[in-house]
Amino acid sequence: MAKKGEVLLIHDKKADGWWVAENSKGERGLVPRTYLAVSVLQPSSVLVSPLTDSHWSAVRRAITENDTVEVLATIGAVPAGFRLSTLFQLLEEGYQFRASYFLQPELTPSQLAFKDLVWNSEKNTIYPRPTRVSLTVTLCSCKMIPLPGVSIQVLSRHVRLCLFDGNRVLSNIHTVRATWQPKNSQTWTFSPRVTGILPSLLDGDCFVRSNSVSSDIGILFELGITYIRNSTGERGELSCGWAFLKLFTPNGMPVPSKMYELLLNGGTPYERGVEVDPSISRRAGSGVFHQFITLKKQPVLVVKLRSLCAQSKDILNLLPETLIGSMCYIHLLIFYRQILGDALLKDRISMQSTDLICNPILTTFPQLMDQPDLMDALRSAWADRERTLKRSEKRDGEFLKSLFVLVYHDSVFPLLQSTFLPDYKWAEEESEASRWKAIADFLKKSQENDGALQYLLSPENTHRAFDISELAYDFLEVRKNNPGV
Repeated sequence: MAKKGEVLLIHDKKADGWWVAENSKGERGLVPRTYLAVSVLQPSSVLVSPLTDSHWSAVRRAITENDTVEVLATIGAVPAGFRLSTLFQLLEEGYQFRASYFLQPELTPSQLAFKDLVWNSEKNTIYPRPTRVSLTVTLCSCKMIPLPGVSIQVLSRHVRLCLFDGNRVLSNIHTVRATWQPKNSQTWTFSPRVTGILPSLLDGDCFVRSNSVSSDIGILFELGITYIRNSTGERGELSCGWAFLKLFTPNGMPVPSKMYELLLNGGTPYERGVEVDPSISRRAGSGVFHQFITLKKQPVLVVKLRSLCAQSKDILNLLPETLIGSMCYIHLLIFYRQILGDALLKDRISMQSTDLICNPILTTFPQLMDQPDLMDALRSAWADRERTLKRSEKRDGEFLKSLFVLVYHDSVFPLLQSTFLPDYKWAEEESEASRWKAIADFLKKSQENDGALQYLLSPENTHRAFDISELAYDFLEVRKNNPGV
């Protein structure tokens, strides 16, 4: 039996007024419509959104499991508008919101062909796939972000972004880490263009692709902090506010490409009317001038939406139909897609064959999308090799593709199974530093020895026990199982 103040998920609105509802324990039953109310999705309200199980589970935790946040707010560690991070909860739910999942080829409803991977026999490569949404968004800065109290230590400040229709997440969740200066820690900044050895995690330039026909589609931005509580050692991730930028006007036209200053909302993306820091409004006077000053103190996210030139569109159109990622590694994703096209479309014995394909790149490359430091290792190794090429070689697509395979095998492939590389852990400084050192040492030795073979055969280096999954690519299973694990 439903209790007063309980959060319910509505599955069916029956005409007779009895609605099918599910509570937080997964129990279903009929509830009279007159007993239900829709408000701003506080823990005492009713959730009436047709979410998937993963969405519902993550949203339910962000809304109802607020004990930690309430304690932190009570002791003054965070403002009242902070919440558990909804997008982080979704990432924790499973692989279906990771970039590694969306990088895989999608099958048509009949399961007899690939929806977003088609072979162009005339040009001996895959066809470009134009999409309804194809643009770049640049994270510029976050201003007036409230400072956490001294009782918690901030391990990471970042923005997570994804495609959203006001109800469901429609893409992978992409993360960009922010930087800040101690003298002005209320302002977060991002690298406008990552080059050289700068980590891709800092790249504020992001590509966005989607073929969704939703009229409400837009980009959801959630500002977050990963923290550790000094008194207990408890780790967690909080949302410092969120903003939603619709990509189409009511008449179906794309919104203008320009700079947007987005006012941040508190609570979760499923709440309305919640301020990030309600104390700012409470301190404001009633006059127009005071209201203006108060508005200037509200937290905002500054982003730039950019349309693409024809050449950039052609490049992005070689990617999957739905994907968000960093601009600095697009060229690596395109190599992967071209190799995927060769294996699945050009070189397969027949289109009806579902045999496993022996290809270490196809099997392991998606893991790099979930371990950005390894993507940076590949980016660095490729840049070093590319600098040695002649102009004629740079124009030869088949030569570049075969060279990319060699670079991959001499750089990140051995690292994926090395016991010297610690597991990837988000926002753990010691782990991140250890991984960077192991990666840098390996790349240096590989370059000095003209490849990774000597490293692989050396008794000084150990690797995890061999597993056939390192080599055997099963394209029928990659959408069912996590390709990154």
